[in-house]
Amino acid sequence: MITTWSQGTADEHMDESILTNLTALIHRHPWWTARSRLTCALLDRLGVTPPARVFDAGCGWGTTLLALENRGYQVTGMDISRGTLARLDTPERQLVRADLSCPVPSGVDVYDAVLALDVIEHIDDDRDAVTKLGQIVRPGGWVIVSVPARPDLWTEFDEIQGHRRRYTPETLRLAFEEGPLVLDRTFWWGQWLVKLIRSQRSKPKRAGTGEAPAEIYRRYLKLPPWPGPLVLRAGFAWEQNKALAGKLTTGTSLFAVARRPVQ
Repeated sequence: MITTWSQGTADEHMDESILTNLTALIHRHPWWTARSRLTCALLDRLGVTPPARVFDAGCGWGTTLLALENRGYQVTGMDISRGTLARLDTPERQLVRADLSCPVPSGVDVYDAVLALDVIEHIDDDRDAVTKLGQIVRPGGWVIVSVPARPDLWTEFDEIQGHRRRYTPETLRLAFEEGPLVLDRTFWWGQWLVKLIRSQRSKPKRAGTGEAPAEIYRRYLKLPPWPGPLVLRAGFAWEQNKALAGKLTTGTSLFAVARRPVQ
């Protein structure tokens, strides 16, 4: 069931064809699987265990939403794209169409945890977006935000996704200033990928004439031949506990963990 809080244009944040045409590719890609596993492990460490209520802001293709449902969480998925929500819609699933650039309606439910995984980099005012996430979590609840890291890794791939920025730990912390949330910590993820991605993206890959955004996106996500995907999965699995313990010194992503104070 889809409820509407506010309406916006998905293409202002990411070309909607990427969201609606690449679902199968995303669901089998090791990066999204690894991010879902890391997020579930982080919730466990924070004491947010099933059947806790989790709000997945910017749920996109639904990879994390499905992983949480399979673990027994009560999940509400939110996205600006009506097309991607329609693909996830079932009678028993709670979905919300909303634009984080618009106000959160008064009287909405609050959740034990709110996720915004690779969302706020698509929004001009990331502080305002984080403030709105804080309005959806209950007092004492947790907000988890992930973002692409390291401005030096910026490429056409960021442009085609509608990214406004890549983050450093300092700029990510600034997004939480003066809002309702207290930042607990930040940590890196994807350290083992940095050299690989820098090498891969150092070669110009500008879009060909008439190449659709979804096809450019697909090109960047092309997996290496077997056993390449297995190596990717092993790399993420090896690194997960180090990331959660804050032992990585760099990465392709940053996570922020914040809490709404109990007043």
